[in-house]
Amino acid sequence: MKTETIRLKEPFPFLGEGGKDPTIEVYLPHREQPGKRPVAVILPGGAYLFCSEREQEPVAVHLLPEGYAVFVLRYSVVPHRFPAQLREVAAVFELIRRHEEWQCDLSRSVLMGFSAGGHLAALYANAYAWQEVRACFPASVKPARSALCYPVISADPAIAHRKSFAFLLGHEPSDQERERFSCEKLVTPDTPPAFLWHTSQDENVKVANSLVYAAALARCGVPFELHIFPYGVHGTATADLQTNRTVAPETAGNSRWLTALKNWLKSEWTKEE
Repeated sequence: MKTETIRLKEPFPFLGEGGKDPTIEVYLPHREQPGKRPVAVILPGGAYLFCSEREQEPVAVHLLPEGYAVFVLRYSVVPHRFPAQLREVAAVFELIRRHEEWQCDLSRSVLMGFSAGGHLAALYANAYAWQEVRACFPASVKPARSALCYPVISADPAIAHRKSFAFLLGHEPSDQERERFSCEKLVTPDTPPAFLWHTSQDENVKVANSLVYAAALARCGVPFELHIFPYGVHGTATADLQTNRTVAPETAGNSRWLTALKNWLKSEWTKEE
């Protein structure tokens, strides 16, 4: 395995304005198979206040044996606001495109986000061509698939994780901003297929977030796979002892989401061949 840390403001100086210093951790698996690698871009959670460590390398190492080139983005958080984060995701895809030696196949790319990172993943999947992005990356591309793990989705006050939106925008969203930043409102038939998982017991980010996004995908005819586990608190990452001090008997099966995700992706890539 080859690893490397890249500060995005080095290839893209404008991403360092105002003290921002986003980085990506690059994980390239040992080269065994000919041809290009599938790609996973991971966006950790943290309410746009910080980037959770448990949703970075511990997740990346599960995808490396599958042959993925994995990129973990530590995106800008408070005091930095939108659109910095959206542009930084675009920068990762642009950097992958530029580095042909990484042998990455962007037609088999999954943008994977946890909690607030799930919001950023769903937002970028639908808003990759917004003016705020295209002003910096005119050729910005959408991911082929998204994987949303207990994601923040909606700014609807009834189900929103309100702190995430306040930290992203710097204020409580207006009615217009609630419409714009609620990812379920952005879904179209062109939205990438998605894998989602959540727990119904999540008191921090309500399970309704995943449900409304899945419902929007269904209305638009976009394929998705949705897993709702009955028990478990928010932010359990791999849902095993790798990222949790203890695992209760009733949540011991939640780690199956990783196997389900890998199987789903294999099926999706087979369809693309």
